Amino acid sequence: MNRLGLILALCGLALAVAVIAAQDLSAVGALLAAAGPGLALVALAHLPSMGLNAWAWAVLMPSRVRPTLPVMTFNVWVRESVNGLLPVGRIGGELASFRLLRRQGVPPAPAAGGLLMDVALSILSQLAFALLGLALLAAGGGAVGWGGLLLGFASGAALGGLFIAAQRLALFGRMAGALNRIAAGRLDAFAAHSARMDRYVRRAWRRPRAIALCFLWQFAAWVAGALEIWVAFQVLGADLGFAEALVIEALIQALSSAAFLVPGALGLQEAGFIGLGALVGLDPATSAALAVTRRLRDLLLFLPGLAAWAVWERRASNPA
Repeated sequence: MNRLGLILALCGLALAVAVIAAQDLSAVGALLAAAGPGLALVALAHLPSMGLNAWAWAVLMPSRVRPTLPVMTFNVWVRESVNGLLPVGRIGGELASFRLLRRQGVPPAPAAGGLLMDVALSILSQLAFALLGLALLAAGGGAVGWGGLLLGFASGAALGGLFIAAQRLALFGRMAGALNRIAAGRLDAFAAHSARMDRYVRRAWRRPRAIALCFLWQFAAWVAGALEIWVAFQVLGADLGFAEALVIEALIQALSSAAFLVPGALGLQEAGFIGLGALVGLDPATSAALAVTRRLRDLLLFLPGLAAWAVWERRASNPA
């Protein structure tokens, strides 16, 4: 755990506690108690999104080295668990999943290249999902500050575009080659791996069908993520539909991505649930209960994910 991550986590935790404590805690507690075992259903409702993300990622890899869908879903589970619970700036999960792919027999170039492409496309598919959420919010009469939002979307699109451009221009390999020359050839292996990854990525970006399929499956995964909010509505007794769930999920995900330096978007996510709940007609107590439900989801789903990853790593390091 790095020092900055720890500081941000503690600050975020303090903000989260303050945001929830500012609500009617007796009403929040009553809603959560009434939901009871239904809270586990909320966590399970995240599984379809994970499966769709796994397939979106898999289509970027050649079929001859592509792991099975259950294996890729396990990789997504570990990736989300690490990024969701550990102070790793949302890159630790990618590093962990790369290690998993390598131990599952995927060569370095498809493993790293497919992962980089998946991240780049996820930025763009999330932008499209956020636009859908905003369109639904506006259609329902919600007040939308379009100027600032358009600036945010332009920034996100530019970030995704620059990331893709860097991959297509083989910048990673060129940087590795430059570092190798500075190090007088002591980084030959690293430079060679980077060059092979760049060649793979440049060829992969010429496969429009795979790119389109990945984008569409990712978008479907974002939409499926709203199922979790909708199930939470049911167990918390909120009389709202799937459209409202889409609005909340789309904008909460956008907020969480923008706050990637804060572990689990602590505090900011809770404030987001309160604000977005008000926009779609939820009372503050239900919005706070929804925020707590999302944190319980993280504990119920991602703590076992970290444990499963640790067990898998131990078995892979010490085969029978």
